[in-house]
Amino acid sequence: MKYEHNNISPLDSRYANKILDTRDCFSEYTLIKERFNIEIDWLIYLCGNKNFPKISKKSIKKLYEFKSSFSDKEVLKIKRIENKTNHDVKAVEYFIKDYCLKDRTLSKYVNLIHFGLTSEDINSLAYAVIIKNGINIHLQKILLLNKKIKNYSKKWKHIPFLSRTHGQAASPSTLGKEMKVFSSRIDREISLLKSITPLAKFSGATGNYHTFDLVSNKVNWPVFNKRFINSFGVSQNQFTTQIEPHDWISETAQAITRVNNILIDLSQDMWIYISNEIFALKVNVDEVGSSTMPHKVNPIDFENAEGNFGISNSMNEFFVNKLTKSRLQRDLSDSTVLRNIGLSFGYSQLAVSSISKGLDKVKPNKEVILNELNNNWEVLTEAVQTIMRYEGVDDAYEQLKSLSRGNKLNKESYLKFVSDLPISDKSKEKLLKLTPSKYIGLANKL
Repeated sequence: MKYEHNNISPLDSRYANKILDTRDCFSEYTLIKERFNIEIDWLIYLCGNKNFPKISKKSIKKLYEFKSSFSDKEVLKIKRIENKTNHDVKAVEYFIKDYCLKDRTLSKYVNLIHFGLTSEDINSLAYAVIIKNGINIHLQKILLLNKKIKNYSKKWKHIPFLSRTHGQAASPSTLGKEMKVFSSRIDREISLLKSITPLAKFSGATGNYHTFDLVSNKVNWPVFNKRFINSFGVSQNQFTTQIEPHDWISETAQAITRVNNILIDLSQDMWIYISNEIFALKVNVDEVGSSTMPHKVNPIDFENAEGNFGISNSMNEFFVNKLTKSRLQRDLSDSTVLRNIGLSFGYSQLAVSSISKGLDKVKPNKEVILNELNNNWEVLTEAVQTIMRYEGVDDAYEQLKSLSRGNKLNKESYLKFVSDLPISDKSKEKLLKLTPSKYIGLANKL
């Protein structure tokens, strides 16, 4: 791909190569092509109904050949027509009409191109197809990332480390279990994202099938048009105004935001772990960490991810708040907004690739991890007071609070305290064998 330095969006320049499939999915080219395909397919489908002129196999073949030859050249022709009409959907219709008028066998069907439709019928189906494909691309990216997270959860299953609640030392966990938390959260959101049903309408100017019914009341138009919509892998919204209300697009934006937020959480945690040297970053000799401090190896992938997820979320928030509202039966304020829906996907996927890259650069710093555990024996006070309470010792919590709150315990002070406890030998032995690195509960079994 040729690098372009005059584009206003970094998705079309600096980061373009990282999201090629998403750029292709949501491009102006794809939108025009989908409109083009829908118009031709509708013509063929309509002429398959006995109330309309039957279209010959020869004519169908020509139309399919016309579809298959679609390229940048055709897009430029359509854009030139749009410059005159100032209407993008009508430009596609005129382009197809011009083609059909030049062919004797196709010219008789010219008046049936865009028959009974409003522009929003074409657009609702075109965007439904595009966003459906965009969701599938996005899901594959998320699934691949989550597979990597799951692999790390297995790889680090038995590595204990010091947990922190409120930023303070807390009951230990394992690196693997903490990664498992993220993968399980993502799994749930993937299921929710998969459950979203793309919707489109094909019911005319205010959603009441006026023109269809006027031409022929012998056709069950809602059912007939539903079959057409379904052929694109999209479901019908039968109850609409001129526009399909976009509620499902709002649901999509919210679902992507929830995944984004989980991954922001992961990015921030990884950033903190790296800054505390729980993870070490692999050094790339060619990279520069700081323009003035040569020693630096920065967690830039997780920082980039956090920033780009934030951009995606801000756009999603606007989509949710805007796209579900339209004055009366139609206003055009959604049109320019929908053209930007791909940016949310693009920034999110850019962030996903950054996290994936960042995870490949980290490795647990086992020496630091062990030292941190051994320097925080006070985390075992939870275990001690639990045993004391179990054995009926009064004021167990208060005793441990007095001993440890705001104080550092070491191995010796811990062992002395346990040795003097009025508890059974069995329980005492259990606590005397306990160390911070062994106090992980069921973390490595979850």
